[in-house]
Amino acid sequence: MARSLSYISSSQLISIARNPRIAIIDVRDEERNYDAHIAGSHHYASDTFSDRIPSLIDAVKGKDTLVFHCALSQIRGPTCARTLLNYLSETKEGSEIKNVMVLERGFNGWEASGRPVCRCSDIPCKGESS
Repeated sequence: MARSLSYISSSQLISIARNPRIAIIDVRDEERNYDAHIAGSHHYASDTFSDRIPSLIDAVKGKDTLVFHCALSQIRGPTCARTLLNYLSETKEGSEIKNVMVLERGFNGWEASGRPVCRCSDIPCKGESS
């Protein structure tokens, strides 16, 4: 099945984020350690992303939409999303994943627009927002 990469705005994401079939994938590296994050997001740092794809696919079982982001979603977020798409096209894994998206303006845009963020240090994030 051919999948393509699309973009989603923070207002579109906020309206669907509680859907249990959606997973938000934060690919920021060290920033996540001292910045907040989107509640309930999964952390897969871009510098080790390729090696951790099988772990990601296992963590998002039952999800059909993955939304990637980094700080600005200009390089790391789209790159990791494309890396996943390439992996999925070459393997038989992740067949339930139908949509791969990138959050426009990334985490910085999400937070700047007043969207809820979580400041927990739990991995995985338990989804509390402030």
